[in-house]
Amino acid sequence: MHEVATDQVFHARDRRRDDGVGDRPGREPVMRQVPLIWRGLGLDTMASLLVESFARLGRRCFAARCQWPRLYPLNERALGAVAHHPLIMAESTRQLGLALEYDHPPGAARARLEPVSVSLGLRLRSWPVERGGATDVDVRMSVSDLETEAGRPVAHRVTAEFLHTGEAFGSCTMRFTRPAGSAAPAQDAPLPGLLHPPAAAVGATADGDVMLARAHRGRLVTAPRDPGHPVLLAGRPARMPLLAVLEAGRQAVLLESGMTAAAVIGLRADVCAPVPSRGALIETSAEPGGSRFLVTAAGRPAATGAVTLWSR
Repeated sequence: MHEVATDQVFHARDRRRDDGVGDRPGREPVMRQVPLIWRGLGLDTMASLLVESFARLGRRCFAARCQWPRLYPLNERALGAVAHHPLIMAESTRQLGLALEYDHPPGAARARLEPVSVSLGLRLRSWPVERGGATDVDVRMSVSDLETEAGRPVAHRVTAEFLHTGEAFGSCTMRFTRPAGSAAPAQDAPLPGLLHPPAAAVGATADGDVMLARAHRGRLVTAPRDPGHPVLLAGRPARMPLLAVLEAGRQAVLLESGMTAAAVIGLRADVCAPVPSRGALIETSAEPGGSRFLVTAAGRPAATGAVTLWSR
């Protein structure tokens, strides 16, 4: 049942057939390219497109090639080798998950889903560094937990494995669902006297990448230094997208723990209510192997997450 639904919704062509002689396989699936439209992926410019090619391999399997530029906005600026920011893997997964909407017959209605949860793991020993212009990354992706209404997808989960020169270096799982609504989230009272931490203290490259600040009594709140950040807050949204929440949680944990960005080996975030771009409270709690974080808006939980840290 699930496979049939997946075939119908994601327009698979590699079905098996029963011709009276038994259930024998049809023709071998042919890699079919999925068109990529950068505006449809919620990007401000074509330069933000990380996915070079995207093709269907089977009912629920896809293959892709990504190119990660050395000068990606979140990456550090260095003369030597540059390690890519971990959120570049999450952003690649987001773009691939949304690209599934274009794997439909011509004229089909678009689902227009958005990510609401993400979990990624990094393998530090094989994490790619770039000494030239860009890193070519291969991706193997599968689709699961598909939910439909009237034949249209309303939620699904994608799992992507990332490889460089044939070696896996990380994986990311992301769940997509319909937008909760366009109304601006409730915000707390204005917070005067915010103090932004230095970029290095939160594992950021530049001051414009800092997503939080210290408020009254030392509380951490969402307060992006760049409300229109090209990656995290494209279009200056009133509510924080999933990856902005993930980055704010990562920065909060690094600030409170005193660890460096190089210690991060895992990230997770789940958004359950709109998170205002400014004024949401972020609290962290240490646990073995890392820290958890909780984001509250107007006194109510809006997102949860965790950061896994490696230490010798």
